[in-house]
Amino acid sequence: MPESFIRLRHVSRRYEAASGGEGGGAVAALDDVSLELAADEFTAITGPSGCGKSTLLHLLAGLDRPTAGEIFVGDLALHSAGEDALTSYRRKDLGIVFQFFNLLPTMSVEENVCLPLLLAGQPLAGARSRADELLDLVGLGARRGHFVHQLSGGEMQRTAIARALVHRPRLLLADEPTGNLDSAGAARVLEVFRAVAAQALAALVIVTHSEEVAGAAKRRVRMRDGRVEATGQ
Repeated sequence: MPESFIRLRHVSRRYEAASGGEGGGAVAALDDVSLELAADEFTAITGPSGCGKSTLLHLLAGLDRPTAGEIFVGDLALHSAGEDALTSYRRKDLGIVFQFFNLLPTMSVEENVCLPLLLAGQPLAGARSRADELLDLVGLGARRGHFVHQLSGGEMQRTAIARALVHRPRLLLADEPTGNLDSAGAARVLEVFRAVAAQALAALVIVTHSEEVAGAAKRRVRMRDGRVEATGQ
């Protein structure tokens, strides 16, 4: 079995419920979750709404901390890392694709993809070269000069994927990336994720309700009531 890249050990995340009335006390969004994922895996996390999928994704992104347990991505202990280490992790090692595309409408496709590298101080020529490489990967090379309003939903999401990969992250997280797309757009986005996995560009973890996305993953993690119910193909 490949060496584990992501390791969760007895992870729980509890939130205090609103005070007063019935239902007071802590709510367990995650409850004693242990899981290991390899660096070359395409993993789909599935389950009904409220089962803990998004909470798990936020923990892996370093946007939240567990109430109990340990989370490692590579050698970084997310559960105990300081804010500087978490900021560096999010900037250098992590790419995130959201359900809503978060593209800047005043910038071209190429400029949106270049932006993370430019903010990191990289030269424009190198940023453009890397952006164009990824736009070719996601099938938008001919659209590099277009603006966001000229794109379909699927094209916007593929632009967002290119942007999330531009700084060569070790981990790519996606939260319902096909949730707002029609079937044709979703299929093209899924092709891109397959290419990312096939070329081992990053470890890929996707939260999804889509059976098509889940079926394309190398591994599926099914969650229910804050726990891992099953793992497998």
